[in-house]
Amino acid sequence: MAYIGKFRDGWRVQIQKDGIRRSKTFPTKRECQAWAIAEESKKSFAKKLTLRQACDDYLKTATLEKRNAQEWESHRFDAFCSHFGEVELHTITSASIGKWRDKRLLTVSGSTVLREVNLYRNLFNIAVDEWKVIPNNPFKGVRLPKENAARVTVWRWQQIKRILRAGQARGGKTLEVTQAFHIALRTAMRLQEALAAPDGFDSVRRVVTIPPSKENPLPQVVPITRQGYRTLLAMPKLRVSPNEASTLFSDLQAQLGIKGLQFRDSRATALTLMARRMDILTLSKISRHKDIRMLQVYYRETAEEISRRL
Repeated sequence: MAYIGKFRDGWRVQIQKDGIRRSKTFPTKRECQAWAIAEESKKSFAKKLTLRQACDDYLKTATLEKRNAQEWESHRFDAFCSHFGEVELHTITSASIGKWRDKRLLTVSGSTVLREVNLYRNLFNIAVDEWKVIPNNPFKGVRLPKENAARVTVWRWQQIKRILRAGQARGGKTLEVTQAFHIALRTAMRLQEALAAPDGFDSVRRVVTIPPSKENPLPQVVPITRQGYRTLLAMPKLRVSPNEASTLFSDLQAQLGIKGLQFRDSRATALTLMARRMDILTLSKISRHKDIRMLQVYYRETAEEISRRL
């Protein structure tokens, strides 16, 4: 129902539908009533914005405020739009989001789905709160999968040697990926950090300056061990992109028949080895964890291995 009242030297009419409020002023009350009747006859107040248009608007605004997020978010939006097709944003419901979730879980883990949900849910939040093109977020009330159990695997030296030798034999970008893998094993860096490490390596100060990222808006200066120092001294500049590097590394593993491990396990492998010879505060400086309790996730020495060295 419309609300009409005196406003300054005229009349104002307010009306709400689907959680979206609209108002307008007119010289006379009769004009307010006519406008209200016309608006109430509309099926919805939602603007005709397609999902593809919404994703493009998000990439041009919200994504630009994040560091190194353009490529990943662009790919994820392409996949999301491919699933739903050319639909208007307001036609996407919680039920259709649930179907997308179930289909996605057939091919990826719960943790991957949750990462994607964070992106898509933020898109719909902006559409509700800032753009005001839909009345509510369709992700509200949708059941989400649980995070994956913490990983417990580490790289063994035989597997590491196979990866490094295969990279030497293949050369090109595959070699660069295995060189980044070698850096990660000596410094506990993530893939993107390891690729950038030769550029940020200061051999005099014996540190690596990591450029700003989505998680850390300021550059980080990371101490390195003697082994890390020797490794970086011999490394060339690496130019392969993180996404391409991830794909090349997975392909190389498949060709070598190495299963159950990922590039990211190199970080846990490095921190597990480092933990044997340095205190936890020094280790946290190298890992850059703000909460040192997170080191428990990356310390993966088994009870049997601990017992054998005590």
